[in-house]
Amino acid sequence: MKKEKAIVVFSGGQDSTTCLFWAMETFREVEAVTFQYGQRHSLELECAAKIAKEQKITHHVLDLSLLSQLARSALTRQDIAIEEKAGQLPTTFVDGRNLLFLSFAAVLAKQIGAKHIVTGVCETDFSGYPDCRDVFVKSLNATLNLAMDYPFVIDTPLMWLTKAETWNLADELGVFTYVREKTLTCYNGIIADGCGQCPSCRLRNKGLQEYLSRRNGA
Repeated sequence: MKKEKAIVVFSGGQDSTTCLFWAMETFREVEAVTFQYGQRHSLELECAAKIAKEQKITHHVLDLSLLSQLARSALTRQDIAIEEKAGQLPTTFVDGRNLLFLSFAAVLAKQIGAKHIVTGVCETDFSGYPDCRDVFVKSLNATLNLAMDYPFVIDTPLMWLTKAETWNLADELGVFTYVREKTLTCYNGIIADGCGQCPSCRLRNKGLQEYLSRRNGA
């Protein structure tokens, strides 16, 4: 028997789209929420909307553009280069992003009667973002329950999966090709396999090649 209603924090990328399909298999009813926070590419919003429409998922878009005024990041500023340096957070880290996304998703979830919030954060193969860690999610889950006196559960189906294992999950859900061809993960705004050069593309493609190698018995 499927669980009750869930809302998916949805960007239209590989991880959140895999989570969307996982949620559709897991819960009786699913809605999605996407945040406009001044990200580099409006195509991300278009991609998320298109996938939600194709899957007949109720799709909410919330304005968090104030975040781009507060947090300087390569994801919100065209004049900041996308860089990763040893011992430092990547320039693509947006302070408070997942804190705000999950908090606003929780407010929305309560209004629509959803107790589960699904997010694609991952601590195994990730870019070093502190707000992708399991300890953060568990802490926020407790805080949200106390703040709104509501039994939220933040579900993180990808938390302990490598990128190769995330591709495997998409394959198990029967959506491997869909996720590969329809999602936008690239920091340079190129759908599907992306530019191949940015950190997000390198991580995605490394996991893809590892998974295909295993699947093909190489």
